[in-house]
Amino acid sequence: MGLMRKEILMRQKSSHEQELKDRLSLLSKKGVKPPKTDKDPLVKKLKADIRDSKRRLARIDEIDKRTQEMARVKAEKAAAPKKEEAPKAQKPKATPQEGKAKKPKAPEGGKPPKKAESPEGEKAPAPKKAEKPKEEPVIS
Repeated sequence: MGLMRKEILMRQKSSHEQELKDRLSLLSKKGVKPPKTDKDPLVKKLKADIRDSKRRLARIDEIDKRTQEMARVKAEKAAAPKKEEAPKAQKPKATPQEGKAKKPKAPEGGKPPKKAESPEGEKAPAPKKAEKPKEEPVIS
């Protein structure tokens, strides 16, 4: 949150505090005793507004402190000399055993893999489906 927000909240808080003082002085002039002044709805609202302003200001201060801390840490990291790390040890890849052959995976459609070609290099002819003659609709 920006500096403007903090200034606005500080002005609101001081305004609410002044209104509370004015209200309490008005109630004391009317002869209302302090235990009853706490039950006055305007006094309750003004006290709640002051509490809210204090909470918001405290949160802004926390954020500012955290931002400063992060900037400090970032500056320290940038100023620190970089260490040259040794290359990480690579794990040897497992080689498939020669005796075992991998099964081909089925493609996404759930269809089985295509059959291997014949040794001559030609594909085996696929069986044809029997065609049914189309019937034309009768218009009467």
